[in-house]
Amino acid sequence: MSWLLVNGQSVVLNGEKSVLDVVRKAGVDLPTLCYHPELTIHGACRLCMVEIKNRGIVAACHTPPEPGMVVSTHSAILRRVRKMALELLLARHDRECTSCSRSGHCSLQDMSSRYGISDVRFKQDQEDHLPIDDSSIIIRDPNKCILCGECVRICDEVQGIGVFGFVNRGAKMQVTTAFNQDLKETDCVHCGQCAAICPTGALVIKPQIGEAWEAISDPDKTVVVQIAPAVRVSIGEEFNLPPGESTMGQLITALRTLGVSKVFDTGFTADITVLEETEEFFERISSGEDLPQFTSCCPAWVKFAEQYYPEFLNNLSSCRSPQGMLGALVKKLYAKEQGKKPEDFYVISIMPCTAKKFEAAREELTTDGIPDVDLVLTTQELAHMIKEAGINYADLPSTPPDNPFGFVTGAGIIFGVTGGVSEAVLRLGYEKLTNKELEDVVFSEVRGYEGLRSCEIKIEDRTISLAVVHGLANAKSLLEEIKAGKAHFDLVEVMACPGGCIGGGGQPITNVDSNIRERRGAGLYRDDRTGGLQKSSHNPAVVKIYEKWLGEPGSDVAHEVLHTTYKERVSICKTTGVTTGKV
Repeated sequence: MSWLLVNGQSVVLNGEKSVLDVVRKAGVDLPTLCYHPELTIHGACRLCMVEIKNRGIVAACHTPPEPGMVVSTHSAILRRVRKMALELLLARHDRECTSCSRSGHCSLQDMSSRYGISDVRFKQDQEDHLPIDDSSIIIRDPNKCILCGECVRICDEVQGIGVFGFVNRGAKMQVTTAFNQDLKETDCVHCGQCAAICPTGALVIKPQIGEAWEAISDPDKTVVVQIAPAVRVSIGEEFNLPPGESTMGQLITALRTLGVSKVFDTGFTADITVLEETEEFFERISSGEDLPQFTSCCPAWVKFAEQYYPEFLNNLSSCRSPQGMLGALVKKLYAKEQGKKPEDFYVISIMPCTAKKFEAAREELTTDGIPDVDLVLTTQELAHMIKEAGINYADLPSTPPDNPFGFVTGAGIIFGVTGGVSEAVLRLGYEKLTNKELEDVVFSEVRGYEGLRSCEIKIEDRTISLAVVHGLANAKSLLEEIKAGKAHFDLVEVMACPGGCIGGGGQPITNVDSNIRERRGAGLYRDDRTGGLQKSSHNPAVVKIYEKWLGEPGSDVAHEVLHTTYKERVSICKTTGVTTGKV
């Protein structure tokens, strides 16, 4: 048995890749600002320095452990080194903390407090104040960047896009886009993972809270809100509740307290998506055309396909996302039933996803210039509004959503976790193929958190081949395999964010922690298991909507209201003249 000493404590080695892993295993919270267990090692912040006997001071994150090492984590010299490193970071950092949207959620701020930094001995150079880029959904403030490189790595390694990179050297080094273009001019798909992982306020979501308050305060507007499934198991974290605890009832009460008129559940149209997408899938299976069918719920994935793989656009399901469907139902059908015009309703979506902001602005999701969804707020933004209103969230009573778009089955709820869309479709597909009642609704083959999972589901005499992928770099690898004829699938589910919507860029910033993502996913599966109905086709409210308005899945009316089209996105880079995919 191999072991080493950490602060005099013997720690058994069991496959740890770095001294940092071993130190944390020993119960020591060694600080880092540039390390993430799901990304490659960068070693830039120098906060994880340790002292190893006979070796001196080294960075723990990229030092492999060896049997017999004697490691110290907080000697006098190490404490001085850490404070020096923090002061150097603060010297180049714009320290307008009171007006920074990440104040209270800033790792650099936390570290400065933890190590008692009360004075920075190094001069802060204000002459080099760089312009802030607010051209996109993500605001980029290079003056708050500490060169940790986490945005560079997550965009490249997890999403396979590489919007950011390092330029210049020494004191002039920056993280920026190619040719320092505004984000709106880049290949950004608006997933928001860069803002989620940024330890400071260098990358943040552009807030639209003011617009929401304005709409709620407008007596001429009927404000309706829809809530995505993944929000219910994450927003509680903003109010010190455990990850994965479902607080849908309290959230609905909070929204009504804020002053909205109606609260609907986006899981309702997730159930409709299951019916429409399954109908579409079986049509493709019967004809043998445009297979595999790719899911289309994730707007970051759709934009990725439009930019990089337009040859697969016919393979994407024509279904709108559940957000787009519910907005269309409200504006096109519900408004008419209520004797109002579409513009009389103001639809706000509460989403775990920053790309939903981009999706809501797509011209395909507007009618005569009127958007089906007027505004998208992230989980973070809504939590801010609740705090601003002084609402004690944890003590709120639970209230149900409003009809006719309030009832949701477990199949609609699990849309928020990777594999959930596939499982929901399989629950309906099994019964359509066999004309038998499905007793065990759990398809464990599509559950899990590996970046790419594939399986074959045998239903009587038919075998359906599926792939479930999250992270666009994984999607890119899969698409290349399909293009090369090395992989063949009937159905492919793609989510851009790690873990699916539970890890969306608009979730509480702890979404970069895989353990927290998995606890959120477990919360959705728990709601699926305990909520009653688990099959979308058994949702009585959905059945009623079809009877009243849509006819049947795949009907002409359903296609007009619930489906959409996609387009290749290509433009010319203003700086270089090179043709690339663009916003």
